[in-house]
Amino acid sequence: MNASLDALLASAALWRARSAAAPAAAAVIPSGWPRLDACLPGGGWPLGTLIELLLPEAGIGELRLLLPALRTLSAPRADARPWLALIAPPHLPYPPALAQGGIAPERLLLVAAGTSAERLWAAEQALRSGSCLAVLLWLEAVDDRWLRRLKLAAAAGGTLAVLFRPLGRRIGTSPAALRIALEPAAAGLDLRLLKSRGRAPQRLRDAFGA
Repeated sequence: MNASLDALLASAALWRARSAAAPAAAAVIPSGWPRLDACLPGGGWPLGTLIELLLPEAGIGELRLLLPALRTLSAPRADARPWLALIAPPHLPYPPALAQGGIAPERLLLVAAGTSAERLWAAEQALRSGSCLAVLLWLEAVDDRWLRRLKLAAAAGGTLAVLFRPLGRRIGTSPAALRIALEPAAAGLDLRLLKSRGRAPQRLRDAFGA
């Protein structure tokens, strides 16, 4: 009996809880906002998956929220990806403001796709290309099938993938790994973390505060 047990324990086909390798930690990039990083699994924006930012309206500080991470990603280095893709932004970016924030305007790839199908196709191609440091997509209605495709494309490219959607879309489920509702406030911007890996929903007031 003991010999049989020893043989079983020596088998490579046997899964043992204590010796099993822990799953690899997801790649993240610090958001640049310490209080937000403390709320995010891994301490930053997850890479290679889908992030949903839900907005009551455009221009409430969503790009400011992402700017430090985009600046870090676009810092000059040998393996830097050349493009920051903005797909159907509601307002054209202002190059001097981006340059002041540390983003070289010549690295912007603007895609003025009209229909939802065109925007989704462009986002999927950009995510899978391996040439984009980040892909930001503005969209209203999209089904779960396409959300899953975007998530898989982000995983294939290892890219920071952010989907901006109306706040009303917070109702219901989503395959996105991280979902955050943005709320303008007197102090700047409040965040409701609706979904994040391994954490209960939480609220962060004044995300830009020290």
